[in-house]
Amino acid sequence: MTGHYIALEGIEGTGKSTIAVRLAEYLEKRGIDVLRVREPGGTVTGERIRHVLLDPGGSVAPWSEALLFSAARAQLAHELVGPALESGSWVVSDRSVYSSLAYQGGGRGLGVAAVRAVNEPGLGKVWPEMVILLRLDAATGLARQENADRIGGEGVEFQAAVATAFDELATGEPDRFVVVDATDDVETVWRAVIERVEDRWAISSQA
Repeated sequence: MTGHYIALEGIEGTGKSTIAVRLAEYLEKRGIDVLRVREPGGTVTGERIRHVLLDPGGSVAPWSEALLFSAARAQLAHELVGPALESGSWVVSDRSVYSSLAYQGGGRGLGVAAVRAVNEPGLGKVWPEMVILLRLDAATGLARQENADRIGGEGVEFQAAVATAFDELATGEPDRFVVVDATDDVETVWRAVIERVEDRWAISSQA
């Protein structure tokens, strides 16, 4: 018996964290066992790496950044996500490997294929089954940010490149991605998200 793995994705300021919390709570209220995680982080090792990666005063080279994200993600998959899925639990993640493909592969210009190749050995089959991409333009996303971390403070040009990479990933994997317009208020976005989830799986609908 295996569970389902849903990841919330998008550039800064799209409301991923808020929607991830609400989705996990929604599923739990319907009797589903849910593991909620965030990337980077979720394990002792991952949280230490998170501090290095996101500290606003830090300096991390592009490939060092990609490799550190991959290391934190591999630990999370090995320690938490993989076992949860094998036990039949659902996983709701605030970001996933697709963030690395968009941010480091696209935004940093390292190449999506190269970053994917770095991540695949550490993840094996532990990849999101559904990726909910909250789409928002870069300027709006940055204006919504509070307390930007090192990567969130990169500026509009970088965020626009990441947004383009996310769109290309969604186009390339239509069976995995669902795209939701994140320009509306959080309630409207939430309703759109839960409709997509209910379309995929038979979940009793009382949001």
